[in-house]
Amino acid sequence: MVRELRDALARAGIVLPSLGLDALTLAADPPRPLIELGRCTVETAGRLAVVLPGERGRS
Repeated sequence: MVRELRDALARAGIVLPSLGLDALTLAADPPRPLIELGRCTVETAGRLAVVLPGERGRS
C-alpha cells in the first residue's frame, strides 16, 4: 500500500520523503501497521490540498 500511495502522490507531483510503514505498529501483537506520512513543506501541503477531493458530496 505504501508503494501505491507513493506512486499516486508522484503522479500528482507530490513527494513525501518520510512516507513509509511505522515499524512500531508492525511489532504489535497482532500487527496493526500504520502508514507514516511524515512532515512536509508548506508548498507540499498546498499541493495536497489542491488534489484532495473537496467537502462537496460528503454527508
